[in-house]
Amino acid sequence: MTWTLATPLVLPFLTAVLAFLARYGAAGRWFSVAGNAVLLGASILLMVRVLDQGVIAAQMGGWSAPFGITLVADYLSAVMVVITAITALAVSVYALTDIDERKEHLGYHALFNILIGGVVGAFLTGDLFNLYVWFEVMLISSFGLLILGGNKDQIDGGIKYVTLNLISTILFLSGIGLLYGMTGTLNMADIARTLDTVENQGLVTVVAMMFMVAFGVKAAVFPLFFWLPAAYHTPAFSVSAVFAGLLTKVGVYALIRMFTLVFDGDIGFTHQILLWVAGLTMVTGVLGAAAQNDIRKILSFHIVSQIGYMIMGLALLTPLAVAGAVFYLVHHIIVKANLFLIAGVAERTAGSTDLNRIGGLYKSAPLLACLFFIPAFSLAGFPPLSGFWAKYVLVAAAIENQGWIIAAVALLVGLLTIFSMTKIWAEAFWKPHPEGVDPTLNQLTPQARRHLLIPIAALAAMTLVIGFSPEPFVTFAKDAAAQLLDPTAYITTVLGGET
Repeated sequence: MTWTLATPLVLPFLTAVLAFLARYGAAGRWFSVAGNAVLLGASILLMVRVLDQGVIAAQMGGWSAPFGITLVADYLSAVMVVITAITALAVSVYALTDIDERKEHLGYHALFNILIGGVVGAFLTGDLFNLYVWFEVMLISSFGLLILGGNKDQIDGGIKYVTLNLISTILFLSGIGLLYGMTGTLNMADIARTLDTVENQGLVTVVAMMFMVAFGVKAAVFPLFFWLPAAYHTPAFSVSAVFAGLLTKVGVYALIRMFTLVFDGDIGFTHQILLWVAGLTMVTGVLGAAAQNDIRKILSFHIVSQIGYMIMGLALLTPLAVAGAVFYLVHHIIVKANLFLIAGVAERTAGSTDLNRIGGLYKSAPLLACLFFIPAFSLAGFPPLSGFWAKYVLVAAAIENQGWIIAAVALLVGLLTIFSMTKIWAEAFWKPHPEGVDPTLNQLTPQARRHLLIPIAALAAMTLVIGFSPEPFVTFAKDAAAQLLDPTAYITTVLGGET
């Protein structure tokens, strides 16, 4: 049991050490690819174990919960680890061409794998202090990746990124201290068991709001999102892709975990706020995207907008709505990481990601156009792509719950997302290049084409599989939602039979 949970956590750090030691040669980048391939295998074994046995947990160092370090995986944790490994493998292959030798010498592959280790740790930890530790691991490694290269925009974006995340950390630590003072434990299952016995439930709600703000910064929800569009367009495309796919989702995961397992006592107040946050996040994100004229900036604002859909599922808190949030998480990680990878190829071939300075990609690079079409129109919610089913489940849940306004907002934001994606299509792919050049993929070496296009094609294929065969994925999401909304098995497994 222990090795099944510990292996996906240990592997990225082992890979990081090997990649760092070999950073001056080609071996470093291949250690990264091989390490993430092994991580994918380990994460699939973890998923198989969870599907077979339900919630599984392990106590590190022989200290039983709630005193020791607990690793725990339920359906949500397991699928997030699998999707993290898939994204990491795709990006590490893409980075074989995208990352230059200077950045490799500065430790890109080591930082990348430490970041992946932090993400996996956040998904598998069963206690709040270690969740804080993994957040810090992610913050330090992501800051290193963000400023790797050292240009002015990177430094500016990095400062905004770190400043907001440090404020989030202070709030998170303060909330942890108050929770420990009220319950005497930091184990999430133990807190869930004991929090109802706290006399001052008003203070519990205050702490819940502190966690909501702290994780809201990580997830980039309204009005705490402005660090994201300022930072995500500045680093290498490999870095943007992994940030876009995974980092904000850790914040969403933390919100889902805490507001289904721990803070479920005053949902009339906390989840009403979450519903407002969801609607405003969707609207402001998509309006911000519509105002941009650079592919990466458009995609960055769309991360904000799409996070709103996931928070909407949590806020509604019905089995169908939470299932919709889980489905949306998985779909969005694949689609958004892929769009940033495609933006990188567009810049290499057309010369820029500024829509005023590029064009002609449909005529001269039709393969890239096809590969863009799949994730872009999936993000917009075109049937039968994965984004359509994700939005369909959430809107159906809102209507079922008589949430007419939030359902209307979700549909309207979907239409505006189509506008933004159509804008990229029309400017980058459809219109002629303003300088009259033909930006073909043949400009790239055969090796570069393989490294850049294989991960893009693989992620696009996954989008198609989910879109054309949604039933098993929706069923899994419903099972995950059932576990989240009835955490008895989670608590019993972590605490060894105590409830």
